[in-house]
Amino acid sequence: MRQPSAAPALRISVPDLDAILGHPFRVLDDGFVRVVDYMGSDAAVVQAARVSYGAGTKQVSQDRGLIRYLMRHRHSTPFEMCELKLHVRVPMDIWRQWIRHRTASVNEYSTRYSLAIDAAHATAADAWRIQAAANRQGSGADTLDPARGAALCAAEQALQRQAREVYEERLALGVAREQARKDLPLSTYTEAYWKIDLHNLLHFLALRMDTHAQQEIQDYAA
Repeated sequence: MRQPSAAPALRISVPDLDAILGHPFRVLDDGFVRVVDYMGSDAAVVQAARVSYGAGTKQVSQDRGLIRYLMRHRHSTPFEMCELKLHVRVPMDIWRQWIRHRTASVNEYSTRYSLAIDAAHATAADAWRIQAAANRQGSGADTLDPARGAALCAAEQALQRQAREVYEERLALGVAREQARKDLPLSTYTEAYWKIDLHNLLHFLALRMDTHAQQEIQDYAA
C-alpha cells in the first residue's frame, strides 16, 4: 500500500522576534547586538516539558503558567529546545569576558584573514570609573572629575590612533596580518556570531546583568 506523503514541516514563527530580526540594537559607541536567526518558541518549551513530565503537567492549564512553573523550580532542560543566533560587535576586552561562557557556538571575525575593524571603544570624559575599595575585580560608583577624564580621553585617542597607524604601516610593508595585528589595543572592536539555547542565555543574562558585572557588558546584556 502506498504510504501518504508527509506534510511539509512549517517553521515555527515568533512575531516579536520576526519584528526585530536583523535590526541592530546599538551598544556603547560603535557596538551592536542583533538577532539573525532563531529556533523554537514558548510552544517548544511547553511541548518538551509535557514529554518529560507526562501527566504531572496537566495540572497547569496555561502554557504561560507552565513556563513560569519550570523557571521557578529550575527545570531548565525544556528551555534548551529554543535557540537564538546573535550577531554582535563588541570591544575585544569585553569579548574576553563574554567568550568565557562556553555554552554557545561561536564564530568570530578573524584578523588573520581580514583587516582589523577600524573602530575602537572610546571612553567618555565623565565615565572613567574609580577602582572599588572592597572589590579588587571591579569598579566603584564614583568616577574621575570630568576635567581629568578629558585628559585621559585625549591620551586614549592618541594611543588608539598611533596603534592603528603602526598596524596599517606594517600591512603596507607586506607584514602578515597575523603578525601586524599584535599591538592593536583591546579597545578594538571585533564581531562574532553567537548561537546559544534559551537555558544558557538566561544564565548568561543573570550573570552579566548583575550589578557586580562590568558596566560595559551589563550594557550588552541589557
